[in-house]
Amino acid sequence: MSLHRFPFRAMASAHELQLGADDGARAHRAAEAAIADVLRIEAKYSRYRDDSVTTAINRAAGGSPVAIDAETAALLRYADQCYRLSGGLFDITSGVLRRVWDFKRTPPRLPAADALAAATALIGWDTVEWDDCALRLPRAGMEIDFGGIGKEYAADRVATVCVEHGIAHALVNLGGDVRAVGPQEHGAPWRIGIRDPRRDGAAIAEVDVAGGAVATSGDYERFFELAGRRYCHVLNPRTGMPAAHWQSISVVAPLAVVAGSCATIAMLLEADAAAFLDAQGVSWIGVDAKGALCGPAVRQR
Repeated sequence: MSLHRFPFRAMASAHELQLGADDGARAHRAAEAAIADVLRIEAKYSRYRDDSVTTAINRAAGGSPVAIDAETAALLRYADQCYRLSGGLFDITSGVLRRVWDFKRTPPRLPAADALAAATALIGWDTVEWDDCALRLPRAGMEIDFGGIGKEYAADRVATVCVEHGIAHALVNLGGDVRAVGPQEHGAPWRIGIRDPRRDGAAIAEVDVAGGAVATSGDYERFFELAGRRYCHVLNPRTGMPAAHWQSISVVAPLAVVAGSCATIAMLLEADAAAFLDAQGVSWIGVDAKGALCGPAVRQR
């Protein structure tokens, strides 16, 4: 059996599929179908496309309900579960905060207090009217954003497509969110490096997976530093301010969407993260604000 690699780009990130197969043509068919599904999910839920479901819902905010299909309803049900599990910290209506936080601005600047207050006033998943057939955002200016679960959902879909095409051994890496289909060919687990939050291209630890997923939430993808403090894109929907207790949290779980949402919730819970993750029954590794490692899933390099 050979390991076939398929790099591609989508969702503004670089990705790679590693598919184990004796038949190269089968691997290529599986990769083509999997990549097509990632592109489908991106087109359907991207907030940057005028023809996406997300844009249609956000454009209608304050007006009439928008019809949704079964796939969208399932994602909303999961987002609702995360909202309740996190005590309201995981809120898919919090994407409006990007209007006031500019992590690319030079020189960096904190948002004005009145702008931050106006943005947080538009957040509130508990006010959204929805069922399995339609969704309505009750106030003009509100938005939903599937960014917190979209890429992870796509990773899980890729795993499903690979299995449907007869692939029993695969490693799916969507921009750092990893989903394994079975172990490697001879039964060894896949060894996944955990990125060092403060050194580009370096790993700070490793975890082994023989199936399931690893996802990380951290303060290093989009951030700026001002007056000696780092401000990152993981934003608390209540205060509008960035999480600051952890440099990163990586979670090992059966599904990428579960690993990713648990990692994000843990970042937002700050000092309560460990208790939350342990209660969910997932393995994890955290890098705290001082760069120290903790968590049950770590193999230090």
